[in-house]
Amino acid sequence: MEISDAKQVLEQAKEKMHKAVEYLDNELGTYRVGKANPSVFAGVSVEYYGTPTPLAQVASISVPDARTMIIQPWEKNLIPAIEKAIMAANLGFTPQNNGEIIRIMVPPLTEERRRDLVKKSKAEGENARISIRNARRDGVDLLKKYQKEGLSEDVVKDTEGLIQKEVDTFSKKVEEILAAKEKEIMTV
Repeated sequence: MEISDAKQVLEQAKEKMHKAVEYLDNELGTYRVGKANPSVFAGVSVEYYGTPTPLAQVASISVPDARTMIIQPWEKNLIPAIEKAIMAANLGFTPQNNGEIIRIMVPPLTEERRRDLVKKSKAEGENARISIRNARRDGVDLLKKYQKEGLSEDVVKDTEGLIQKEVDTFSKKVEEILAAKEKEIMTV
């Protein structure tokens, strides 16, 4: 066993932690927080010639102001399918079309819905923290295995310390993301 093995363990743990934070960021981006945000349509698929296709691939989504989104389909005959997909996604929007575009008015969130979103985002944050701790545990377990195979105790202890520093760094990122999202949700 060599020091390069310990560095590899550190890099693997770091990568897993990075993915946990990235997932949290993407997940919170899909939350509807009372102002127009095209990413709420990330999970919406439209029937396009018999194939479920992401909304962003069949239309452009623009945000002319904080409370309005406009969906401009590439083909006008898609308007009913897009409206149906938005209603089926249960996003809390009622699409309105004028034969050319679909207009979505974003209603302001109620206080209760804001609290629910904050609670939900904190739960997502906790899941991210658990993933980060699991990455640490997996890394430390692998180091202990390598130690039994001949890796020096000093290298193991040093690498464990470096892994813990990464845990601290990524946990701080999770806190920052959650604080920013909570502020965004609670801002009326």
